[in-house]
Amino acid sequence: MRDVAVIGIGMTQFGELWGKSLKDIFVEAALKATEDSGVDHIDSMYVGAMSSGLFVGQEHLGAVMADYLAVTPIPATHIESACASGGAAFRQAYLEVASGASDIVLAGGVEKMTDTSDVTEVLATAADQEYEVFHGVTFPGLYALMANAYMHQYKATREQLAAVAVKNHRNGAKNPNAQYRNEITPEQVMTSTMVADPLRLLDCSPVSDGAAAVIVASMDVAKKMKKNLIRVKASAQTSGTIALHSRESFTTLPSVVRAAEKTYTMAGVTPDQINVVEVHDCFTIAEIIVSEDLGFFEKGKGAEAAEKGLTSIECKRPINTSGGLKAKGHPVGATWIAQIIEIYEQLSGTAGERQVKNARIGMTQNMGGTGASCVIHILEAI
Repeated sequence: MRDVAVIGIGMTQFGELWGKSLKDIFVEAALKATEDSGVDHIDSMYVGAMSSGLFVGQEHLGAVMADYLAVTPIPATHIESACASGGAAFRQAYLEVASGASDIVLAGGVEKMTDTSDVTEVLATAADQEYEVFHGVTFPGLYALMANAYMHQYKATREQLAAVAVKNHRNGAKNPNAQYRNEITPEQVMTSTMVADPLRLLDCSPVSDGAAAVIVASMDVAKKMKKNLIRVKASAQTSGTIALHSRESFTTLPSVVRAAEKTYTMAGVTPDQINVVEVHDCFTIAEIIVSEDLGFFEKGKGAEAAEKGLTSIECKRPINTSGGLKAKGHPVGATWIAQIIEIYEQLSGTAGERQVKNARIGMTQNMGGTGASCVIHILEAI
């Protein structure tokens, strides 16, 4: 397996992108990434998107985007893994370059969610249709079950959940591409509209449009391009039960635990060596549980860590410096690619006000549904 580097990044603003089509925003992000990389061609491309057919009525995204990006006849493949679609697309691009099959590959993600009024129903297609959705339980309800179980088992408080949202909005306020560039208070979180008890509106990631893309290449190509050498140090993808009720516990995500174990082993690092991490905070409880399953905090201590500010940019364990899904936005297929872009900027020292001091090793974690799929990568500045 060859060493692989990320050599170019590009993304759109995340938010409600009225007047732009799915194709428009993907091409915008892909052109930015290609220009940033300095390459004059790509050998292949992968497009992560969860449900463009239901959101905007367009499938066959690999071919569609290759056509509108004017890179035919290269192979172009649409990858779907719910919220982990972008992560799975990046993993395929990484494996293609690492194997030697290609030298330069584009991995992108895109979603146009505001073009339909049925967003909750479309997202629910990533849950168990027969045993969850049929009975009216969609993702806010599923994560509320997880939050209630966690709060009962570990005596976590509403204030601790709110601390995640407050921190991520503080970070998002410093991110020019974030959907919400405003800070919020704990009181605003705890008095916002109830969605699914105990989760309120400001505990939830928003409905978003957006696209993101990166160029990955062999290390030989990266060196010739004289780019920042940001190496993909480890890559893992796992699956778990799709239905929440099939698990032994609602307070841990087995797919995350397994993927983390694989990436740490492959990279030869421990959780303490990770300088900055982007995790899947679709709801505030998700960031707390994932922070524990990645080994950053003892089980039951993630909520307390958030409340104490231990996950802020200035502290030892910076989590979601981009603002996370909560403030940056969550255009499903683009989410994970945007996480890679944040880690790339952190490791190359170009994150501006969000910069983590002396960041050398970064991690991205993304999952589909309530953890039925999970993708984790570790990157390193060399």
